[in-house]
Amino acid sequence: MYENYWNLTKKPFENVTDPEFFYFSDQHAEALSRLAYAIRERKGAALLTGVFGCGKTLLAQAILYELTQEKYKVGIINNPQLDYVDLLRAIVRSLKAVELPQKKTELSIDYLLEVLGKILENNLQDGKETVIIIDEAHVIEDKHVFEGIRMLLNFQDRGRFLITLILLGQPELRQKIEDNKQLEQRIAIKYHLNAFDLKDTINYIAYRLKLAGRDEAIFTKEAVESIYEYTGGIPRRINRLCDICLLAGVAKNLKQIDRSTVIEEARAL
Repeated sequence: MYENYWNLTKKPFENVTDPEFFYFSDQHAEALSRLAYAIRERKGAALLTGVFGCGKTLLAQAILYELTQEKYKVGIINNPQLDYVDLLRAIVRSLKAVELPQKKTELSIDYLLEVLGKILENNLQDGKETVIIIDEAHVIEDKHVFEGIRMLLNFQDRGRFLITLILLGQPELRQKIEDNKQLEQRIAIKYHLNAFDLKDTINYIAYRLKLAGRDEAIFTKEAVESIYEYTGGIPRRINRLCDICLLAGVAKNLKQIDRSTVIEEARAL
């Protein structure tokens, strides 16, 4: 709607999971490096926490781009608010390896673990590593589910894990993990993403505008400072505020987005 007005080839601040627009701050690069290390070195489990909208899901997508299909079989669970049987079924289905019975009465934990074990062994024989990414893991409330997740790490062969678990979630996930001491002790890699500082906020906005075809600044320095103040440096909030400011700039026939426009739109949001 406003792309032509601002000489953009696409909207730069859409709040969708698009790896093309992923901005690698130093901490995002560090998080990606640690998660990739956990996968490549078969460390068993890794934990990534961060405030909502800080880029955890995008990091998971970035990891997928680094994992070749020839070497890795990856399953992703986006909604883990399930009982343990349904979580196991979702994991098996995500690996796209076998057909499962449709009736839940025909499924049991023992049966699903047996099926999963065969999948892991087949992957190993095919020269493939198995990775399971559980996003939004903080929504899991049942302690038995966390215990069941820990039990997945019992799939081992000659001193190596047959599965790598990547758990992503908001900060409260860390406490839930720590409440299960045996699971906590099996997580080899932990990292926490913080919100952007002002410098990263400036670079983030410029980076996304450039990817959308604009090299010249649209937001004044004072406007960006206000964006940081109102969003707290959280990328999802930055996207929402920048997007509505670009729309408002068209209505006001602005050449640049200034501080007053940011303040006005931030208060409206």
